[in-house]
Amino acid sequence: MSLLVTGSIAIDSVKTPHGSVENVLGGSAVYFCFAASYFTKPRLVCAVGEDFPDEFRKVLESRSIDLAGLEVRKGSKTFRWQGQYVGDMNEAETTGIDLNILIEKNAAIPPEFSDSKVVFLAATHPTAQRDFLDQVPGCKLSVADTRDLWIDNERESLIKTLGVVDGVIINDGEARQLTDKVNLIEAAEALLEMGPKFVVVKKGEHGAILLTESGPTVIPAYPTKDVKDPTGAGDSFAGGMLGYLAETVDVTDESLRRAIIRGTVVASLTIEDFSLNRISGVTREEVDQRVRDFIKMLRIDG
Repeated sequence: MSLLVTGSIAIDSVKTPHGSVENVLGGSAVYFCFAASYFTKPRLVCAVGEDFPDEFRKVLESRSIDLAGLEVRKGSKTFRWQGQYVGDMNEAETTGIDLNILIEKNAAIPPEFSDSKVVFLAATHPTAQRDFLDQVPGCKLSVADTRDLWIDNERESLIKTLGVVDGVIINDGEARQLTDKVNLIEAAEALLEMGPKFVVVKKGEHGAILLTESGPTVIPAYPTKDVKDPTGAGDSFAGGMLGYLAETVDVTDESLRRAIIRGTVVASLTIEDFSLNRISGVTREEVDQRVRDFIKMLRIDG
């Protein structure tokens, strides 16, 4: 099935205990598309400013990503983010941000993208998420992400969005913030009651929880020791998961579990270097081998 994503493209500067990078390619839509491109050809809808470097576009063109929806807007500047990680690197600290094009109108969906069957709504304004989804009438599977900003300031609109999508992918802090539940199973149950058919709660280095009406599934993180930069891990998780679901067509509890395995594996590759350095050089066979290794780790005879 065709996979459509909207989100941000950013120019990032990141510092971690393992080094730093300046003015590198980032953004939720970029990490999502790179991860999804191992399984399908994602369709990207996003806007950047006229300052967007040509070499960054070439990086995007090097992958199996449909860029017909990438708008380079004259007179605008690309979203920029500066951040750092300390200690266990579980939380990013924003040290500088220039929203630039993110506070302008959304990029238009090309007419040829309107038949997309799978839609991922990255963590943009909840009203914009619904407007975007309305433009894809043939959608069979819609999944949304969010962030603390919208939970704090646009709670009612966000709840409306959760009422019209099929799934939500959210991190543990946001799940607790939105539901006022400390226990993550209770938080996921509360989210499920808001309308989606499935909820995925990301727990960083502690893995993820999937909840459907059939009950919960808990998946650990892939045990990688070489963690250099967590930026984009959550978006890579979502990209791997939705890319796999778009490839497999059928969405069941079992396929969701398999999809989370793929998302976990691709995210584990992303964090092994800065920006896209690691994920851009990995082959599908390497991804599949790590999936096999991970499944082997998880298999326990009772």
